[in-house]
Amino acid sequence: MLRGVRLAMDVGTVRIGVAKCDPDGMLAVPLETIVAGEQAIARAIELIRDQRPIVVYVGNPISLKGQATVSTDAAIEFAQALVAEVSRSLDIGALSVRMIDERLSTVSAQRGLHEAGRTHKSSREVIDQAAAIVILEHALESEKRQGTFVGREVVLANE
Repeated sequence: MLRGVRLAMDVGTVRIGVAKCDPDGMLAVPLETIVAGEQAIARAIELIRDQRPIVVYVGNPISLKGQATVSTDAAIEFAQALVAEVSRSLDIGALSVRMIDERLSTVSAQRGLHEAGRTHKSSREVIDQAAAIVILEHALESEKRQGTFVGREVVLANE
């Protein structure tokens, strides 16, 4: 497994949860919740500049039957916009943005928060970060098994 920080993003219509791990990929922790909208990509780029990850995993919210949903389209659009902005930013360097299956990540995150004593209402502000942690932990485990980055790399449309 390559050494380096990884980020995971759980893209929602209202919020985008962000998690990160240490350079050895041992511990995933919450980083921030970004407000979805016009400034989301700019804030994601700021986090990338601050954290210097070697990969950003964007959750791909496909249905349990493996089919695309409205949320899938929004996550893909976000990932493509992120790649486009990364490619324009000379100071970021080589960075892989990858879509990774995130079925049930929010459900798992809600269950974990509930088990920790948080109500649905009290967990609203952190649920997106918790879902990003679930996505990142899944990616890290898969990387350890496969020995490389996982998921589908997002490339610019003209590549």
